[in-house]
Amino acid sequence: MQVSILIGVILGLFFLSGIRIVFEYKRALKFRFGKFIMTLEPGFRWIIPFVETVQFVDIRVITINILSQEVMTEDNVPCSIDGVVFFKIDDPERAVLEVEEYKFAITQLAQAALRDVCGKAELDTILSKREEMGKNIRHIVELETAEWGIIIIDVKIKDIQLPENMRRMMASQAEAERSRRARVILALAEEQAATKLLEAGKIIDQSPSAIKLRLYQTLANIASEKNSTILFPFPEEVLPRPRERQNGVMDKEQLKDMHS
Repeated sequence: MQVSILIGVILGLFFLSGIRIVFEYKRALKFRFGKFIMTLEPGFRWIIPFVETVQFVDIRVITINILSQEVMTEDNVPCSIDGVVFFKIDDPERAVLEVEEYKFAITQLAQAALRDVCGKAELDTILSKREEMGKNIRHIVELETAEWGIIIIDVKIKDIQLPENMRRMMASQAEAERSRRARVILALAEEQAATKLLEAGKIIDQSPSAIKLRLYQTLANIASEKNSTILFPFPEEVLPRPRERQNGVMDKEQLKDMHS
C-alpha cells in the first residue's frame, strides 16, 4: 500500500513538473535533448520532464535604447546622438536559433547605423530631418535582422547634444533671423500703408467736400488737446465752393460766382 502511494506521488510530481503555461503574448520553443522540436502556441502545455525543455519568446513590440554615440558630422561638427529602436519577433524559431542574443545584436547594429548615417549628413540636416535620419537607420538595421525573423518597426532619434560654443552660435543665428523677418514685415507694412495713403489722397482730390471733411476731422483731433489754439487767417466761408462737372471743368456760372 505504501509503495503504491509513493509511486502515485512520484507520478504526480512528474506530471506537475512538466506543466507549462504559454501566455498569449509569448511563444515557447520546445527542445528535446537540445534539438528543436516545435513552437508551442498559447495555452496549457505539457512537456516530458528532464527530456524536453522550453524557451519562451516575447512577440510584443520591444523597445531598445540606443546609447549616446559620439558622431562627427559631414561639416565637422562633433555631437552626441542617442535614439530608440522599436521591433518585434516575427519568427521565434529563427530569432532564437539564428542569433545568440538578438537584443544585443540589434543594439550594436543600431549604434553602428546611427554613426554611419549621421556621419554622412550635415548638422542642419540632422536637426531638421530627424524623421528621415531615423528611416535611413531603420533601413540599414532591418536588412540584417530580416534573416533573424525580426521586424524593425521604427527608429527614432531622441536627443542631439551639441558643444556649448555651437549652441551660442545657433542662438545668435536664430536671433539674427528673427530680426531680419521683423524688418521685412515692417517694410511690407510701410509699403502697404503708403499705397493706401496714395489711394486715399487721389479719392480726396476728386471731391472738395471730402477735403473739407478731412480738414474738420483734423481740427477735431487737434482740439481734443485743451492746451491747443487754432488760428485761421481768414474765414472759412470765403473759400470757393466750385461745382465740378464730371469732366472736372467749371462752367461760366461757377466762374462768375467765384469772381463775385
